[in-house]
Amino acid sequence: MFRANARDVAASRSGESGSSALLGVGLLALSSVVLSCLDASSKWTMGEGGPLLLVAWFRYAMHLVLVVGIFMPARGRSLFRSTVPHRQLLRGVLMLGATLSVFMALSYLPQAQFTAIAFLAPLLVLCAAPWLLGERPRLSRWIAAGVAFLGVLVIVRPSGGLHPIGVLFALLAACLLAGQFIATRGIARDHPLTSLVWSGMVGTCLLSVLLPFYGLGRLQAELAALPPTVWLVMLSTGLSGALGHLLQIAAYRHAPASMLAPYTYLQIVSATFTGWLVWRQFPDTTTWLGIAMICGSGIAIAFWEWRHKA
Repeated sequence: MFRANARDVAASRSGESGSSALLGVGLLALSSVVLSCLDASSKWTMGEGGPLLLVAWFRYAMHLVLVVGIFMPARGRSLFRSTVPHRQLLRGVLMLGATLSVFMALSYLPQAQFTAIAFLAPLLVLCAAPWLLGERPRLSRWIAAGVAFLGVLVIVRPSGGLHPIGVLFALLAACLLAGQFIATRGIARDHPLTSLVWSGMVGTCLLSVLLPFYGLGRLQAELAALPPTVWLVMLSTGLSGALGHLLQIAAYRHAPASMLAPYTYLQIVSATFTGWLVWRQFPDTTTWLGIAMICGSGIAIAFWEWRHKA
């Protein structure tokens, strides 16, 4: 789950016209659909017996191969050249931790509920900004985060039937994603494509080191048992991940972040539809109330911040 890579890297780039801004919104909506497909395909693959570490490895390795194959002919070695490699490494580690937490949470939770909980991450960034980014503290941000957290409590209520391990990993994923977003601020001088490549490199290298600890014999046995359909879907995760983030980069180059912020919550809609389409899972009325509290607080604080910056 590489989402919001472009959101922070290209947050200061604005669209130059109304049509350009509309294109940005469309690209962001399309990226939400693609990234929901990534989450769904990863969840389905693990449900069919795909090992977590291997699914994550294919997701990163295929992403890296695609980005390098598409952009290296034009950019050459500069595609890999970072002005802040240590920060790229930190961000890559946080992103890998978030990805593994996301996959673990998805193996226990319906996709819509997980996605809603994960959307705590942007609000956590706002709350941490005074200490980690040197921004002025604002009561409005704390109120928005509090309302969103109450929304999470509504979703994970005891009668909601959500697995507690899945909820814990979803909350961990939200915290790691928030850390990833903050770390992305520190690599803003690098080209967004360079950040995409470094994300793929760090994840692929670390997972290549971790895979032998899973047990090569066990890994071979589990791989041999996977049908071709599972292999195909597992390989597709790299394609959907790379495409989703390339669409995000394009979206934030055509429209300002303040305009696109409310539309990021379209991913909850696409995740709900995907979860219903594949597993026939659909949130009940009370869960929708919690989702609405999270989305509403995020959209409200985005509008509030935009008004006070205008």
